[in-house]
Amino acid sequence: MDTSALAWNGRLRARRAARGSVTEGAARAGLAARGVIYLLVGALALQIAFGDTSAQADRGGALAEVSQKPFGAVLLWALGIGIVGMALWRLSEALFGSVGQDGRSARKRLLATVRFFFYVFAAYSVLSFAASRNRSGGGSSDQQSRDATARAMEMPAGQWLVGAVGIAVVVAGGWVGVRAVLRKYHDELRLGRMSRWTLRLVDITGVVGGAARGLVFAMVGVFAVRAAIAYEPDRAKGLDDTMRTFADTPLGPWLLVCVAAGLVMFGVFSFAMARWRRV
Repeated sequence: MDTSALAWNGRLRARRAARGSVTEGAARAGLAARGVIYLLVGALALQIAFGDTSAQADRGGALAEVSQKPFGAVLLWALGIGIVGMALWRLSEALFGSVGQDGRSARKRLLATVRFFFYVFAAYSVLSFAASRNRSGGGSSDQQSRDATARAMEMPAGQWLVGAVGIAVVVAGGWVGVRAVLRKYHDELRLGRMSRWTLRLVDITGVVGGAARGLVFAMVGVFAVRAAIAYEPDRAKGLDDTMRTFADTPLGPWLLVCVAAGLVMFGVFSFAMARWRRV
């Protein structure tokens, strides 16, 4: 057998390993961990809408909530490890491609790479919280956003950079919302294993939850663009401040209630994806 054939067989074995039970388990654990975090963020936002809490409606607030429960430390480590699994799954997609006819396309691999880095950051923040048992979650997402915006604006052409990133986040939020409304996630589900009523429930949570998630992301981007235009880093908002902004609209707290309920639904949808997604 020549060298090229050996190399091909080696790549084939690596690809099969990436598709194997270990990667599948990591992906499903990651989706379940994502579901827990969105459930908690949505629940905290609902409490804020009704004036029942001053906790942060973001990942830090969700982690602080978990840490106060029985076996909270164990749960935090489990969430962190689950998100590490999500990052490893996205890395395998970037290296070997994902499921579907165009799973090995450059576009899909680039998207998987972006998601990999996002979940690496998320896993780092969760595991750092678990290791330090920091009740503040390493600082609110609002302060982190303002600090990052201020540092970026100090760079050459920093104002343009912040504006470009904000526009990219707005576009990404719109993309997330539109894909959810169009039910593009059907391409990733094992539809043959789902009953009609199960699929209907998944569609309700997927469409409403995905639209709410996309709206929140887009609003975070809008605030970043506003900060860049005004050259005022304090105008940048993290997830918590963005959620609270929904309560300041003419609709009052009810818009925040709707968005928060949508995030709770996205948490439920993440559990469904952990069960029925093709990996």
